[in-house]
Amino acid sequence: MYVRELSVTDFRSWAQADLTFGPGVSVLVGANGQGKTNLVEAVGYLATLGSHRVSSDTPLVRRGAAAALVRATVVNAGRELTVQVEIQPGKANRARVNRSPVPRPREILGIVRTVVFAPEDLALVRGDPGERRGFLDDLLVARAPRWAGVRSEYDKVLRQRSALLKSARGSRSAREAGTLDVWDSHLARAGAALTAGRVLLGRALAPHVTAAYADVAPESMPVGARYRSKVAVVDELAGTVDPGVDDVTGGPGYADLAAQIEAALLDEIGRRRDQEIDRGVCLVGPHRDELELTLGDGPAKGYASHGESWALALALRLGGFELLRGEGAEPVLVLDDVFAELDARRRDALARTAARAEQVLVTAAVDDDVPAILSGARYVIADGTVRDEMAS
Repeated sequence: MYVRELSVTDFRSWAQADLTFGPGVSVLVGANGQGKTNLVEAVGYLATLGSHRVSSDTPLVRRGAAAALVRATVVNAGRELTVQVEIQPGKANRARVNRSPVPRPREILGIVRTVVFAPEDLALVRGDPGERRGFLDDLLVARAPRWAGVRSEYDKVLRQRSALLKSARGSRSAREAGTLDVWDSHLARAGAALTAGRVLLGRALAPHVTAAYADVAPESMPVGARYRSKVAVVDELAGTVDPGVDDVTGGPGYADLAAQIEAALLDEIGRRRDQEIDRGVCLVGPHRDELELTLGDGPAKGYASHGESWALALALRLGGFELLRGEGAEPVLVLDDVFAELDARRRDALARTAARAEQVLVTAAVDDDVPAILSGARYVIADGTVRDEMAS
């Protein structure tokens, strides 16, 4: 897969920008604040309907504009599609494929696939568990777009049940208890669907992360990655799943695991009902789970050095890239201003992987930040313009 054309209107700092790319390496060079990251952020937005830099859409629209437009033409296995999203903060976004409107923007997911490695990724190791859960969920959607609906359904149920718990706090009326019973079932069902997907994804991802880390930091202790539920029974179930089960499309192996997790979640919800009402929050579900990262025999968070944390963040992204690639859905690899953060060994390891990608988009403040192996098309970003130059 590769992006052949990218166009943005009123996106971030850009009133208008149009770029043409080819397969292989494309390097966007420009001083800080010139808007090079904004352009690759636009590509990532089409892949995830979100930004790797901010949590809401409002900052994505240029000041003074009502909406932003992002459009790309993508070539995948010889087939060409043009996908477009109009970003309207405070309103529903609108999307088109080949100029035809689609009912819901998330129906475009899967047309563009990206793996983005950026300075913000240090939070995957040093940040709170929500960063790692988001990483897993984005990777699930990249594997199979249907997971966007699964995640959305769980988020909706969680909000509804959380609101009910807050209203029930201190009252414990029979009517509220009966309503909670209904939402307990909804939460267990939706939570089990998401948890089962994460469990299977975590198992498929782990060996790729371990291998990538060994490549970028061979002098360090080995690392591991494992999905851990706050419900002990769920962890036990995950450990008994047949190794051949790795079905992210909802097949029998996944369905059996989800059914068992649903029962475990429902039991745990019943056991902790009084605590939830007293505190007014949902204490059970995948919103409390963790992607556990280990360094040697202990946790990586709080113990990994700065260099080890960077290497592990890089290994998570490269692991996701290799997983998708191995499943025949090779994504566009986006390296956003990261080479300046890495030492020579990690630069070389990242460059070797990037050089094998069908398309890699690189941003850098200066040419010297980009390893020589990644020579290719070069775009100079300055003073609100994009100048296409031959690579040096």
